[in-house]
Amino acid sequence: MSARPGFRDDEVENQVATEGIRPGFPEPPVQRPLWNKEAEHMQWSADRWQSAFRGIPTHPAGLTSSRIELRVQAIGFASRGWPVLPGTYPEDDHWIGRRGREYDGLAPIYHDWADRLGTSPDQVTSWWAEQPFSLLIATGTTVDAIEVDADLGRRAASVLRALGFPVPIVATPAGRWYFLMSGGGKLYPELAAEPGILLHSSGSWVPMPPSAFPGGAVHWRVKPEVCAWQLPTPDFVQDALCTAREGVEDSQQYVADVLVAGR
Repeated sequence: MSARPGFRDDEVENQVATEGIRPGFPEPPVQRPLWNKEAEHMQWSADRWQSAFRGIPTHPAGLTSSRIELRVQAIGFASRGWPVLPGTYPEDDHWIGRRGREYDGLAPIYHDWADRLGTSPDQVTSWWAEQPFSLLIATGTTVDAIEVDADLGRRAASVLRALGFPVPIVATPAGRWYFLMSGGGKLYPELAAEPGILLHSSGSWVPMPPSAFPGGAVHWRVKPEVCAWQLPTPDFVQDALCTAREGVEDSQQYVADVLVAGR
């Protein structure tokens, strides 16, 4: 499938949503999160979150520190009910920041991180008060994610772009792409059989921009603002991945057909 004029095949443009839905294709299936007990604790008042933002100093353009950027993003995610966690971060040839033991790689800094999802705005703010911890989203409640390699990620993003149905996508310098979606889905058997495809759900987490990474930083391929912060259903994301993986010739019609069928 070739990209539209002005777009490269290997890059997802965040502006695709502004062109509207193509005639003849169904509306993308968007599922609003079903808040469970943990997620409900994340719903704080707007006044408290505004207070958290007021504690962040301003800097001249181009001089904002990575720690401040991480802190702002963490507050923004948490204010929308996305459970955030601080993670280890790279320094020289190793990762630092985890408490109680050395850990060679990205991980939450707390061993009991799963018990800290219902934190307060003050706690989220304080996590990034002194150190540039990686920004993690805990999956399994509000947000789940499917991790794939960059090749499959680009092909699946092209399928979604051709349909005009963007979804939030995160990528790392290590060549791993994360397709964000609403929680509660199970991985299709044909995808689960592939060793490079992983479902991040209960008991897991994913890195988020602008976390530092060896060789660069975690970054957006498609920002959540493009789809108004609405997460797609797991089936919708997996249908696009299956289409990209199988190399269906008429991928637009294929995805339209499976969506209408309610797969």
